[in-house]
Amino acid sequence: MRTPKIQQTDEWLTVESLDLDAQGVAHNLEGKVVFIEDALPGEQVQVNVNRRKNNWEQATMTALRHESSQRVRPRCPHFGTCGGCKMQHFHIGAQVATKQRALEDALWHLGKVKAERMLRPIEGPAWGYRYRARLSVRYVAKKDKVLVGFHERKSSFVADMESCAVLPPHVSALLMPLRALVAGMDQRDRLPQIELAVGDDVTALVLRHLEPLTEGDLARLRAFGTEHAVQWWLQPKGPDTVRRLDDGGPELAYALPEFGITMPFKPTDFTQVNPHINRVLVTRALRLLDAHADERVIDWFCGLGNFTLPIARGAREVLGIEGSETLVQRSRENALVNGLAGTTSFAARNLFELTPADLAAYGTADKWLVDPPREGAFALAKALADLHADAALAPGYTPPRRIVYVSCNPATLARDAGLLVHQAGYRCALAGAVNMFPHTAHVESMAVFERA
Repeated sequence: MRTPKIQQTDEWLTVESLDLDAQGVAHNLEGKVVFIEDALPGEQVQVNVNRRKNNWEQATMTALRHESSQRVRPRCPHFGTCGGCKMQHFHIGAQVATKQRALEDALWHLGKVKAERMLRPIEGPAWGYRYRARLSVRYVAKKDKVLVGFHERKSSFVADMESCAVLPPHVSALLMPLRALVAGMDQRDRLPQIELAVGDDVTALVLRHLEPLTEGDLARLRAFGTEHAVQWWLQPKGPDTVRRLDDGGPELAYALPEFGITMPFKPTDFTQVNPHINRVLVTRALRLLDAHADERVIDWFCGLGNFTLPIARGAREVLGIEGSETLVQRSRENALVNGLAGTTSFAARNLFELTPADLAAYGTADKWLVDPPREGAFALAKALADLHADAALAPGYTPPRRIVYVSCNPATLARDAGLLVHQAGYRCALAGAVNMFPHTAHVESMAVFERA
């Protein structure tokens, strides 16, 4: 692989903003955009240029003057090497403000949409919040050493981590014991990752293993689980092969106490990384949705029912739709566990291929909750826009009066918002950022659309 040519410059650059990857953005004397690792808005820096294109350059900072008042000392000793966090050097309040601005900019520049009112950002604990994580495992034969943690920045190497400030403290304390455990296993060079899932009462670890584990290794896992109060799951192949090492004990679950709901889940299921923020997010989304006892609601991309079941506490009927039949079945089970089978129903279909006729077939709903993956809900918004342009496509169909859209990607939210506002007959009444992933550049957000 060719080593990138590094070019040192003597020019002082003024950092103007942060991009969505938490890089400082500046312009050099030629007017070219320069993206600078770890530089903050308002700072003046000198850089080494690592990558050069016609319209932009990528650089690392070599000197700093006029330090930002928002620059803070990173808590984690691995910051700068580990790729798990990119904003620990930026005050948490400034991080949130930057994410709110990123949402506003995306809505305007990509969707030509301006929210009538910006919601106060949703914030929560800045440390120890990450209840879901995928930790890479690497046995380094030359050093006879095992590494367990996140990848280094822009690298396939695993960072040499002894602790992690964004993992729950009891999980951070497991990193070194996990290294010792793997080092003593027969299959230590065939164990590529450990997936973490923390519930309200259970900490589960999913061990990916490329070869069948020996009886000795299974005994080591059991002893570790007993000593550290963790529940082991094994994954020999894809996610569908995940199974408990041993039966018995409490079930992995999280609660939404405001709604009297308990959500059982498997460690490889998608659940929100930050349970503290998720509880606030669900509460705010339902307040904005304002579902009444005589209303029907559709929850698109319903997952395990994170929004569906709380909505069912107040609405007459809720239909949850998801792309996986397995997830739909899990949602039904969760509805049954919470006594909500009578007011909920679920359907499985590919939501990235949705026509106006498909949309109309699910019937009229008073309100929608939309919570798609990073790809967004383009097909859904496009089908709604097509029905608005030509009502003859589905005679008698009435679009929802209100849509609450929860997004993990401001770019696809902005794209879909453009369709809803400019082609589907809606206005963007509200929007706001959600700091689901403190110290990272990830922007979660929420927007509310009303029939114009």
